[in-house]
Order: sequence, then structure tokens, then C-alpha cells
Amino acid sequence: PPIAGRAGFGQVGLNLWDPFQLISKNRSAADNARGLKSEILNGRAAMLGLFSLLSASSVPGSVPALAGIEGFPKYAGNVMIPFSSDFSIFG
Repeated sequence: PPIAGRAGFGQVGLNLWDPFQLISKNRSAADNARGLKSEILNGRAAMLGLFSLLSASSVPGSVPALAGIEGFPKYAGNVMIPFSSDFSIFG
């Protein structure tokens, strides 16, 4: 659904899907609905992929598909460090 101007004090100025109306102005409503649905599903798949990489780096063997790839890089740091109380981007 359109969110431009709907989130308190109007701080959201653009819609998330097709913010500049470059795609949807020349398409039918059915095509726009299909495009929006596929965009949402692709976003969900991307989040699932990201969390599988995070969990595989935290708990070895938790994602069997990644454990079977020879030479797959392992992350040696702490993936939860941005949520700690002493985290700073600048040092």
C-alpha cells in the first residue's frame, strides 16, 4: 500500500515500491499488483538468505547447504557486535 505522507508528520515522502512512478505509470493495475507481490517475495527470500549466512557463521553446521560448499568463507568475528552496548562505528 502507498505510504507516502502517512507516517507521522509526513516524514515518508516516497512510496517504497516504484517511488518515482517510473514503472507503474505505463502498466495496468494487475501488472502493478503482480510486480509488487514479486518484489515482496524477493525481499523475503533475500532476508532468508542473509539470516542463513549469519546463522551459518555463528553456529557451524546449522545450514547444511552451506556446510557442503568447499572453500566457503567462515566469519571469525562476532555477528552480534553491533547490538552490544560498547559498539561504535568510529573506533
